[in-house]
Amino acid sequence: MTVTLNIPDEILETIKIPKRQAEKELLKEMAFLLYSRGFASMGIARKLAGLTKWEFIEGLAEREIERHYYEKDLEEDINYAKSRQ
Repeated sequence: MTVTLNIPDEILETIKIPKRQAEKELLKEMAFLLYSRGFASMGIARKLAGLTKWEFIEGLAEREIERHYYEKDLEEDINYAKSRQ
């Protein structure tokens, strides 16, 4: 399923994003919002935003959005690192 959002020109003009960058910037901001609200995982949000993992993490920091990283994730990372030694 694909969702298309129609944003009137009068609104686009007031949000101060150059028209040629509007779609990319709006998708990026939507991705950060969906991640912050717990509606999307980091992987899905990164894909929507078109960012690398580190670009997305930097974007989280810039926006003061807490990263969803739990003790279970830490344990998985530790086990993975141990298995690579």
